[in-house]
Amino acid sequence: MRSTHTRLRRACVTAAAAGLLAVPVTTGSAYGAPTPPGPSVTASPTPTGDSEFPQLTPAVAAQLDAAIQKVLRETQVPGVIVGLWAPGKGSYVRTFGVADKTTGAPMETDFNFRIGSETKTFTVTALLELVDQGKLALDDPIGKYIEGVPNGDRITLRLLAGMRSGLFNYSEDPDFEKQLTTSPDKYIPPRQLLDYSFKHPVQFAPGAEFDYSNTNLILLGLVVEKVGGKPLNEFIRQEVLEPAGLRRTVFPVDANFPDPHPHGYTDQSATGKVVDATDWNPSWAWAAGAMISDMTDLRSWARTLATGTLLTPETQAERLKTTPMDIPGAGYGLGIFNVQGWIGHNGSLPGYEVLPVYLPQAQATMVVLLNTDITTKGQEPSTLFGEAITSIVTPDHVYPGHKPTVPKAG
Repeated sequence: MRSTHTRLRRACVTAAAAGLLAVPVTTGSAYGAPTPPGPSVTASPTPTGDSEFPQLTPAVAAQLDAAIQKVLRETQVPGVIVGLWAPGKGSYVRTFGVADKTTGAPMETDFNFRIGSETKTFTVTALLELVDQGKLALDDPIGKYIEGVPNGDRITLRLLAGMRSGLFNYSEDPDFEKQLTTSPDKYIPPRQLLDYSFKHPVQFAPGAEFDYSNTNLILLGLVVEKVGGKPLNEFIRQEVLEPAGLRRTVFPVDANFPDPHPHGYTDQSATGKVVDATDWNPSWAWAAGAMISDMTDLRSWARTLATGTLLTPETQAERLKTTPMDIPGAGYGLGIFNVQGWIGHNGSLPGYEVLPVYLPQAQATMVVLLNTDITTKGQEPSTLFGEAITSIVTPDHVYPGHKPTVPKAG
């Protein structure tokens, strides 16, 4: 059975199998284009209150309602929030389903979510800010900062941020899995996470391949702390969140989860039962996946991240240089991906998934948040929603259908 911990490992665009989900597709961009309405659904429209973004036409909104509700039924996701915005074209903000399966309380647009691997975008941004400050260089070896790293004299910060280090992913280690599944409330320090990784042989020579590994981000988090001179959560708050104007994004140091938030549901690998993972301690994800945010902040961050407003143009250009992934039209840069033109990162942690991305060609932003990470036939639900939505609104830039790779362990 699939392990709970693999979701953070696989949170980089593990997408839907092609043809699994049938959704209506319009001709050309559907932003503002008339389309036949879909079937009626139970959804909660939420006005944006932003005159720059008039709501999409009722026909397009109805088509989106129908497609999202279809994914909701097929995946059995408890609840989802979807936001779309494009200047001069329109906006769409909806909640579907429930935030609490016990009480039936509905999803609300102001809820906080655990954002999983979206955290990587903040950690790498912090690193790149230090590059811009001249305090380190992307081609510095990790061994310059952290002792005991296998191939530490040849693995550069660039290779770590681009997922090309070859280091074993700690979240695939059986001892790590046992600790996480038996004691989900326990704090796991970063150095222990590295121990889980370093007892395994390296997977390949530095730079030889692309392999998504959380170990890379733990190392980069330690570098930011060492060079930045303060704890990672404090550095990110002061140097990334505050300059970006993100007021409801936090990096917790424990299991604290600011209200309001939905309950998050996952399936335990040991029993196969669906459990409430709302208050699990995310310390095991740390620089790779521990942060919390909401729709409004993620909407803003998606644009900031894609356009590089916190970085110099030269550093942003380095960030956006991508290595091909095993998905057509997809590449991974430095803590960021480009998938069919959509730039950003997805995130998955036990109980939660998020997908905040930005399409520069249309200046469009899409944010999807849901309160489960349980896959459907091996497919991440956030990507199923993303595929259904973009098939309608940006048919020339469809967030892709893809069969995910099989986890190497667990």
